[in-house]
Amino acid sequence: MKIKLLITLALAASVAVIAAVFPKANKDKESLTLQVLMAVLERLHFAPQKIDDSLSQEIYKEYLDGMDRSKRFLLGSEVEQLAIYKNSIDEQIEATTFEFFNLTNTLMESGIKRAQRVYQSIIDQEISITSSKTLELDGEKTEYVSTEAELAERWTDYITYHVVTRYESYLSDRNKSDDPFDKEKTDEELLAKATKNSKEMFDDWFKRLDDIRRSDRYEAYLNVLTHTYDPHTDYYSPKAKEDFDLKMGGRLEGIGARLFVKDDLTEVSTVIVGGPAWKGKELAVEDKILQVRQDYEEEPTDLTGMRIDDVVQLIRGKKGTNVHLTIRKKSGKTLVITIERDEVIVDESFARSVVVDFEDVKNIGFISLPVFYSTFDGKNSCAEDVKKEVEKLNAQNVNGIILDLRWNGGGSLQDVIDMSGLFIEEGPIVQVKSGDGKASVYKDRDSSVSYDGPMIVMTNMVSASASEILAGALQDYGRAVIVGSNSTFGKGTVQGFYDLDRVYNGSSDLKPLGQVKMTTQKFYRINGGSNQLTGIIPDIILPDNFSYVNVGEKEYDNALEWSKIDPVKYQQNVYQLPDLNTLKQNSSERVAASNIFNLIDDNAQYIKEVENDSDVPLSLKGYKAYLAEREARAQKYDNIMKNPIDGLSISNLAIDLDYIQADSSRIARNEDWLKGLHKDVYLQETVLIMKDMINGEQ
Repeated sequence: MKIKLLITLALAASVAVIAAVFPKANKDKESLTLQVLMAVLERLHFAPQKIDDSLSQEIYKEYLDGMDRSKRFLLGSEVEQLAIYKNSIDEQIEATTFEFFNLTNTLMESGIKRAQRVYQSIIDQEISITSSKTLELDGEKTEYVSTEAELAERWTDYITYHVVTRYESYLSDRNKSDDPFDKEKTDEELLAKATKNSKEMFDDWFKRLDDIRRSDRYEAYLNVLTHTYDPHTDYYSPKAKEDFDLKMGGRLEGIGARLFVKDDLTEVSTVIVGGPAWKGKELAVEDKILQVRQDYEEEPTDLTGMRIDDVVQLIRGKKGTNVHLTIRKKSGKTLVITIERDEVIVDESFARSVVVDFEDVKNIGFISLPVFYSTFDGKNSCAEDVKKEVEKLNAQNVNGIILDLRWNGGGSLQDVIDMSGLFIEEGPIVQVKSGDGKASVYKDRDSSVSYDGPMIVMTNMVSASASEILAGALQDYGRAVIVGSNSTFGKGTVQGFYDLDRVYNGSSDLKPLGQVKMTTQKFYRINGGSNQLTGIIPDIILPDNFSYVNVGEKEYDNALEWSKIDPVKYQQNVYQLPDLNTLKQNSSERVAASNIFNLIDDNAQYIKEVENDSDVPLSLKGYKAYLAEREARAQKYDNIMKNPIDGLSISNLAIDLDYIQADSSRIARNEDWLKGLHKDVYLQETVLIMKDMINGEQ
């Protein structure tokens, strides 16, 4: 807990310094918020930006893209009006004026009214489902139109797309249905239904657009500004911060997923371990949620262009109720899934262990750690829990330990230091550095070692932050073999919240100003390198569904650069790894001969192929063929890791059975977990790598 306290004190001192020198300006609230925000960014951000034309151009592009990425509201002539400010936004920021923002707000309001007028003029016209045209869904690949007639053509194509996609879905449902009533519905009736529901969707969408306030656009504008510093620096209005705190601290009933809006579409950023979505295993990170339907509704609600708080309200609901989501997978496959809402079950986020046998490989300990959890009162520490699991496995005389950090997005710094110390004698674990300061070295000061045998750490592209610190430290010490996808997430930065009200000592009637979540520090490995952008490169890389696409920190615009500082001295005398080249070679040969890993690699290449495939046919025939091709490719990979692996045995520890069997829901969750492990080809290969490690010791 000392480390957390020291960091908090340092941040408070920094804010106090700014407050001491900040002028008591007499401004309107928007100007004051910008002025205070810039003062905090300039003095406390890890890598302060130069306020110049380059930054101005970036803000211009990103804010324009955010406003009208699909290019369905503004005309080319209006964009030309905005373009005169391309190189002067930096001057407006320094003067705390808003010429560019004011004009964008005015033009967007008039553009939405014009688009609605265009939409009303064409929505009741007959929609052709035999058009030979296609629609480009990626706004970056299109240009702004010049005239209202061209805008009407674009809207016609967009409406046609929604009618065709719904019509195809209704036809498909009719053909699959066993209900005689559904079978009797004619093509004409289903087309009319698709047209009617599309109109309702657009009507609702325009109502939501009418609800957008200047304050909403202002918050978006400030966030474009903060994101030029780095993707994890965000401005929170007072209301947004309140919502954030509720989400972080409350026990909410829902599906257990974190969402965000990207390019008018709702995307999954996190599937919360232990939650309903996680249990269902159908919803995944980067899935797009297209529609939502409640049990009592006949038709789904389209989420295109919907505000994230409105999306959340539709998806969240009481425990025991169902929500039906239409999702589009990374592969392009579209499907409807049903999730029963519930509370997130906390114990499924905790460390737990089993013993794994595979063929002639016996008694291998396996510890799952979904998140680096901790509480300030010390009652809930993942480091302490992992230590207990290690002690239980030691009592079983396991021949090796596998620590699973896949999908672990990080958490407590103190716990990752303590946990790393379970496997080494005392020594440095990570370096933490502010932008212009000397790096602080955080050490494990406990010389005791809880486990001194062969060890493997499993990672994937979502393993981030604290997961990367632990994997990097154990890799640097040569204490464990790291096994995983091409790299971990690559987030090597630290963020903290700063209350802008504490910076400004002036008139209270302009407060509250909001808060900024800002990057103030970087993590560095003890070898001096950073995991920023690059992530931790595993010693042994296994094929992954996302092997050929950018996933993680490197996907973000304005992510901080990789850098290096001086290494610190470190050594360990606990365990000597066998020859890594031999381990790599043996694993490579097994993977090459594996049908499942070959399928995974093939699927990864297909995902890369369709990543930028955003041009869709507007005819029913063409759209059916488009879907059929994607479904055929996707179906090929549907059975990957769906069947138990012969010879793979997973057993609970005897000491855990009383706890598991004391509760029926706990029994069910444990069975579900074991069932997943039995199908896990990555676990199978990791056990075989462990076998090679053990044999290499002899």
